[in-house]
Amino acid sequence: MAFESESEYSQEELNERVDDLLADNEVVLFMKGNELMPQCGYSRKALALIQQHREDVETVDVLQALDKYRVALERHSNRETIPQTFVDGEFVGGSDILEQLHERGELGQTLDA
Repeated sequence: MAFESESEYSQEELNERVDDLLADNEVVLFMKGNELMPQCGYSRKALALIQQHREDVETVDVLQALDKYRVALERHSNRETIPQTFVDGEFVGGSDILEQLHERGELGQTLDA
């Protein structure tokens, strides 16, 4: 079986992948890089904030198909920026919003929704 890179996915296939990830996971972080090697400071910050409250987070590296992920995610969040965090399929925000929720003491409750 040949490995198919996400960059080879059509926009429709990637839209479906995003839909499935949101439906199948409580918390999803779409980020640049992965859990072991975040590739931007905002993604690193978002991941660190989430991990202070949860161990089980699905991370998705968007770099192989960044433009297609931006389109797919905008359908759910009305935003093109990365990272994006979703809880129970609902858009929560990027690292800035996660930081604000953390500072107000609301991030743990938000992630447990």
